[in-house]
Amino acid sequence: MRLKCASLAWFVAASISPCLARGGQAASEATSAPPIAVSVRDAGIARPKNATSNQPRGKEVAKTQPASSQSDDAVLVGAGDIATCGELAGAEATAELIDKVPGTVFAVGDLAYPDGSDEQFANCYGPTWGRFKERTRPAPGNHEYHSDGASGYVRYFGAAAGDPAKGYYSYDLGVWHIVALNSECEMVGGCDAASAQVQWLRQDLAQHPATCTLAYFHKPLFSSGVAHGNDPTMRPLWQALYDGGADVVIGGHDHHYERFAPQDPEGRADAHRGIREFVVGTGGKTTHRRLAAPQPNSEARNADTFGVLKLILRANSYEWSFLPEAGRTFTDSGHGTCH
Repeated sequence: MRLKCASLAWFVAASISPCLARGGQAASEATSAPPIAVSVRDAGIARPKNATSNQPRGKEVAKTQPASSQSDDAVLVGAGDIATCGELAGAEATAELIDKVPGTVFAVGDLAYPDGSDEQFANCYGPTWGRFKERTRPAPGNHEYHSDGASGYVRYFGAAAGDPAKGYYSYDLGVWHIVALNSECEMVGGCDAASAQVQWLRQDLAQHPATCTLAYFHKPLFSSGVAHGNDPTMRPLWQALYDGGADVVIGGHDHHYERFAPQDPEGRADAHRGIREFVVGTGGKTTHRRLAAPQPNSEARNADTFGVLKLILRANSYEWSFLPEAGRTFTDSGHGTCH
């Protein structure tokens, strides 16, 4: 705070007029925000952003930014492949981790096994991860579509899951733009370059050119898992994200944890524009699957630990940490910078 003192006459010696402090009072206390302070753009229907800025450290940041504050950071935490009816120990173990982490929860598909029915969401997902329902932004997996049109998933999450006929949508979290996509391509008209979903994605990214962008969807393009491995049908989605400057992609499907170095849609290392992918199929599904030989650019892998991925989303960077279930020791953490 800058102090300005009025000039005093030279002959005043006995008393000095006090200086008057001028200037606005700094707001030093962060206000409590709702669990999910976002602007939803379900299938391209935009509402105004609710984003604050941080100190200028990257591209396209306003020249006059407020000082950096931890209150500007956002937290995104979650996993995929979660609740198996009759065997809920894994889902409960990961739910106990999220109990301790405030922020928005991502649930990246295959949430209620085996079929994603109304009953399975109510009796299996509900008692575990269901306690975070009000702060969860989900994406569907293949098991959700075992019920006609992912009907159990749609009814359980309602508007939070986007347009029920599409299952993809976007929102803002802090200063980040977040996109939830539907990797069950045959259920939404395909995922090729001309498909409605890819065209919507390109439009959404063009309309919201945030400094930092993250996307999540169930099936990963790259995976070292034996059960599924790489899924090339995801490449057009990746290409649109890569062209739009996205920074992070999260998937599940294979029931292990894996982190990749930034790479392009063809799997070539790209430190300048590449997307960092996380596979987090560790939400509690009872069968863990073996790892094959590591895919190129795979930097960390584990196939015997339930856990969740926690991301701290900053104005021009992010920090990640894999939080393991109680009693396990595997962890992975680090940080990256947005493009």
